[in-house]
Amino acid sequence: MFSQIKRLGADTAIYGISTIVGRFLTFLLVPFYTNVLTTSQYGIVANVYSYLAFLNVIYNYGMESAYFRYASSLEKGDPKEKFSTPLISIAITSTLFSSLIIAFAVPLTHVFLISENFYRILYYSAGILFFDALVIVPFASLRMARRPKFFAALKIVNIASNVAFNIVSLLWLKWGVEGIFLSGLASSVLTFVLMIPHIVRSSSWKFSGSLYASLLKFGLPYVPVGLSGMVLQVIDRPMLKAFTNDSNVGIYQANYRLGIFMNLVTSMFDYAWKPFFLSHANDENAKPLFARVLTYFLLAMSGIFLVLSFFIADIVQVKIFGRHIIHPDYWSGLGVVPVVLLAYIFGGISIHFNAGIFIEKKTAYLLPTSILAAVSNIVANFFLIPKYGIMGAAYATLIAYALSAFVMYFIVQRFYRIEYEFARTLKLALSVALVYLLEYGAIRYGVDSILLRIGLLCCWPVILYAFRFFSEGELSRVTGLLSGRNSTIV
Repeated sequence: MFSQIKRLGADTAIYGISTIVGRFLTFLLVPFYTNVLTTSQYGIVANVYSYLAFLNVIYNYGMESAYFRYASSLEKGDPKEKFSTPLISIAITSTLFSSLIIAFAVPLTHVFLISENFYRILYYSAGILFFDALVIVPFASLRMARRPKFFAALKIVNIASNVAFNIVSLLWLKWGVEGIFLSGLASSVLTFVLMIPHIVRSSSWKFSGSLYASLLKFGLPYVPVGLSGMVLQVIDRPMLKAFTNDSNVGIYQANYRLGIFMNLVTSMFDYAWKPFFLSHANDENAKPLFARVLTYFLLAMSGIFLVLSFFIADIVQVKIFGRHIIHPDYWSGLGVVPVVLLAYIFGGISIHFNAGIFIEKKTAYLLPTSILAAVSNIVANFFLIPKYGIMGAAYATLIAYALSAFVMYFIVQRFYRIEYEFARTLKLALSVALVYLLEYGAIRYGVDSILLRIGLLCCWPVILYAFRFFSEGELSRVTGLLSGRNSTIV
């Protein structure tokens, strides 16, 4: 079992390097934006990109998931045909969608809740959506072929170029908000150009009607699911805009993005998890293996939650070249960070439960589950934002992600039952809660220092040991690694 988990870890590490580097580069834009843009300007950017997230789902319309399903089997067509058919389809529909956005850019500004003076932003957005759509299938093929290094390189180039273009457009050319979207377009075009050789090698340029019908049948249920997922991820920004103003959206966005390190783990896991569980679905020990993966995943997430919750206020106050990492105008929103981190944990749990859906081809169950979570998020935002502002948006996000994970669990267990290690999970949750409450209580009584927080973090593994969280096999393996001997996890 450990060797299989080790393979997942190796793939996760490779994807993780690109994801860490890429997300770190993206994260650099947060302090950059907060020190260059006003909170209102940043709010406009966050609001428009929220709408682009929804449109990305429309441009994809389930072709990525459908490609994974049929590329991993011997059903219908050869590998190049399975690559060409969804790629050609996406190219045609993306051309149509982007043409419509460009043609109706001015009236669409009212839909996007921005001034008509920013209509050109929608031109650039149409281009971003078009070129990003063209590389959906090629990137999926790299993952399926287990070529994480090439995948990682392209992702890093995409993000690094975007950061570079942003710096030039905002600091040198002084293009303001429009420069951010022009930078996104330029990096999307560059990524597509670099992907062309892989596209040419992988494609037969043949379109199979029968295969396409199967792709649509499998993939289209992912559209409402994907839209519901976007509601979970970004609906809070447009609703914050509707109930408050651009400034609050900007403050919320900056602090929401501080959860990047938790998001890194879920993204790394998501990239590696799907190929992993597909390749081990028929193994005799598949279900115990998957249960153990969730336990280790939650252990990692819990550690990140504690570290970030304890030190985020110190991190944002660090000065680099005379400027804070996050401008003081945005510090009023730091309270959302622990709430967002918890939401990411439940999001990662949902990603894990998706294995049963995929293995048993029960994609129809995704729709009611995702719609329920999306509706709960909208309702929670509707009631909580007017009363609690940006904290209300954060609480609504947590509620929706937690509900999504719980509902997904009970549905998937009906047709793909896994005996999860709930006793260990409970011990893990109690240990995290205990350490977090000790830190919170210390602050309430005026006892707060970095040394205290470091001490509490060091106590956490001891508490886990006292709770008997670790199995004998795990303890033996850790001891063996420290002493240079080999051991086996049981």
